Order: sequence, then C-alpha cells, then structure tokens
Amino acid sequence: MKSILILAITAMTTMASAQAIQPTVNITGEGEVVAVPDEVTIRMGVQTEGKDAKTVKAENDTSVDKVLDYLLKMNIPQNQVQTEYVNLNKNYDYNTKTYNYRASQTISVKLKDLSNYDKIMAGLLSSGINTINGVEFSSSKMEAYEAEARKKAIANAKAKAQEYAQVLGQGIGKAITIAELGTSVPQPQPMYKMAMAESADSTQRTLAPGELTITSKIQVSFILTE
Repeated sequence: MKSILILAITAMTTMASAQAIQPTVNITGEGEVVAVPDEVTIRMGVQTEGKDAKTVKAENDTSVDKVLDYLLKMNIPQNQVQTEYVNLNKNYDYNTKTYNYRASQTISVKLKDLSNYDKIMAGLLSSGINTINGVEFSSSKMEAYEAEARKKAIANAKAKAQEYAQVLGQGIGKAITIAELGTSVPQPQPMYKMAMAESADSTQRTLAPGELTITSKIQVSFILTE
C-alpha cells in the first residue's frame, strides 16, 4: 500500500511539472530615442613648467585660482565645478642634463546653457586655461529619454515575438521575464576651433552639439500559445 501511495504521488508530481513547463520565446528588443543636448561638460586644465618645484606648484595654484574665480564671477554653481586631477612631475632633460618640474591640474565644468559656451570658453582661456581635454554632451531630460527608450525596446520585443510566432501558426501570451541588457548614449564628436585662444570674440560659434542617441536593449520571455 505504501509503494502504491509513493507511485501515485510521484505520478501526480510529474504531471504537475509537465503542466508547469510551458513553451516560451526569448526575444531581445531595441529602442532608440534621439535627443538634442542642452548641457555640456568641459574638461580642461592648467600646466606650468619650471626649474623649482615650489615655484612651479605655486604658479600653477595661482593660475587655477584665477580660473575658479572667473567661474565664480560668471555665476557657475560650485556643484558644477570639480577638480579632477592634480599632479607634480620631476623630469630630466638629457640635452641640458638638468631637471625641470611640471605641475598640472584638471578641472571639469558643467554648463547647463549651451548658449554660454563660447563666452565661458573665451573667459577661461584668458584666465589661464592652457589645455582642453574634451567635452561631453548630456541632456537635463536624460532619465525621461532613457525611460522612453526602454518602453520602445519592450514594444519592439513584443512585435518580434508576434512575428516569429505567427510564422509557426502560434501566438504569444503574457511575458514571464523581463531583463534589461543596458542603455547606451554614444557621444557625438564636437568640433572646437582653437582660434578661440587668439580671439575673445564671444559671437563666434565654435561648438556643434549634434544629437544624442539613447539606445536601450531589453530581453523578454513570452509564453507561446497554440
């Protein structure tokens, strides 16, 4: 009797497992949103060279102070200005057989109004900036754009699943798993005219922000129906 009961329970468990296993289709959907940048982060620096370490560092600090003072006068909030890198190197010149020192500091500044870019850049160059390491564009509405891209990715996954199932003479049911594979925002390559270093004409346009393309990938598993 005990053996019969065990066999009955095993059979019922097997049947339940078989019913629980449902055919699915796993699809990766992609969504894309194109946006116009309205913010830019400038990465720039000050480099100073000389024979004495203390003098070089002091001169570099003075130049950086002028840059930060200029940004303050231009009403750039402190939370949009950040020191990213500070360095002092001792280098040997094999031609003169002497040592020299190079002090450098890198600063990033986020501008939330692109129309101020040329004016701010001209002022930064005049205040002491002598290296520009690049710019990075962004949008103040990035979270909304990313959410829209994800929704498009899910809709794309559903459309693909319906297309595949239709070829098989089947349909799709509810989604049982959703996994985000990532969101990417490739940076447009800006053009910056170094002639700005020689001209303080703030009416000169030197930056082309282009567009931001926000791409999202979502993997969705749908149940296949008869």
